[in-house]
Amino acid sequence: MDFSDPAIWTLILFIVPLLVKVPIAIALGGAAVAVVHFWDMGLPMISYNFFAGIAKFPLLAIPFFIMAGVIMEKAGIAERIIDLMKKMVGNMTGGLAIATVAVATFWGAVSGSGPATVAALGLILIPGMAVAGYDKPFAAATVSVASGLAIVIPPSIAFIVYGGVANVSIPALFAAGFIPGAIVALFMMGAVYLVSKKKGYGGGEPAKPGETFTAFKRSFWGILAPVIILGGIYGGIFTPTEAAAVAVFYGLFVGVFVYRKINSLKVVYEILSSTVVATSVVMIVVTCAGLFSWVGATVGLIEKAAGVLLGISQSQWVILFMINIILLFAGMVLDAISIYYVFLPILLPIMAHFGWDPIWFGVMMTINLAVGQVTPPVAVNLYVGANISGLTIEDISRPAIPLILAALLALIVVILFPQLSTWMPNMLGLN
Repeated sequence: MDFSDPAIWTLILFIVPLLVKVPIAIALGGAAVAVVHFWDMGLPMISYNFFAGIAKFPLLAIPFFIMAGVIMEKAGIAERIIDLMKKMVGNMTGGLAIATVAVATFWGAVSGSGPATVAALGLILIPGMAVAGYDKPFAAATVSVASGLAIVIPPSIAFIVYGGVANVSIPALFAAGFIPGAIVALFMMGAVYLVSKKKGYGGGEPAKPGETFTAFKRSFWGILAPVIILGGIYGGIFTPTEAAAVAVFYGLFVGVFVYRKINSLKVVYEILSSTVVATSVVMIVVTCAGLFSWVGATVGLIEKAAGVLLGISQSQWVILFMINIILLFAGMVLDAISIYYVFLPILLPIMAHFGWDPIWFGVMMTINLAVGQVTPPVAVNLYVGANISGLTIEDISRPAIPLILAALLALIVVILFPQLSTWMPNMLGLN
């Protein structure tokens, strides 16, 4: 190992701080700044690249989608959607658990963020499942893992970041996420059904005549949200960034004039403060990860890492298996945005070498990262679920295993059948 090589030091200065639990943004940014300084790469370039990392029009969608999710939570949309799903499937074996997966899948089309989905739904669903006789750790695990779907179901913040880094059409990625997201949801529904059947989690009272229709009418404005957002994108009416802004105004309209839940300056302040905090966390990681990616490309780290992978085997299946293992382990210790910026520049030459479709690869990579959000030690969704439920991360890790295995089985299906990801973008003429 050549310790005079800046590529080696870029890696060391990133990994060592992580091992001592330095925040990911500081580890990324610190490593980049240190290498730029000691190898005299031009300190003024740091400020330029730091700004360039977030000065991208598609990234404007991130704060808007975050705000839209917060607004729709405050507007009472989540509560109405949950009630509708309970009326539809609540009387089945494990009906409330199945409804939880269904609601999380739907909410992903509103918030685009896994932790935000856990926060929005967990406060209602976890106590509700516990009252219905479900084991509380299982309830918290179901909400936490199913909410990982939020980064696969469009609109997705993860797809926005992937599209920006890989220079891939974001509308095409959104379209590609539908079928794989539905497959992951179906596998998870199967898992919670089997667990419920084994543990005797029965269904609730069947809905009385007319109750389901009444619940549908109460939740109609919420159901319309993803229709407007995604319909506008695919209909060519507005871009994903514009769609995010439309989602904010639509949520405000529903919250102020229809459901009238947003009825005071205090609620508006809570919406703005939650949005600012969540956006700041995402954007500081984006800027530092972008800086690290630039330094890695400049010192040759990316080319060397790609060369090492391709030197192991020329079989695309062997390389694909290794990439998925690396991504799964990376998801255990890094957040999704950092993984895109750190690993994607390395993987792009490999994708080109084997001729892999970048849309399919983006979906596969995102499902990997969705699993990472619920896999300790850095299982952000589980931490949010544990905080909401008053349990420990250890309490809900074990009951999360069947759902994680279901998601991995769905991932294998998506890997083996790329057309599941590419069919809809091709049909819509987006790919």
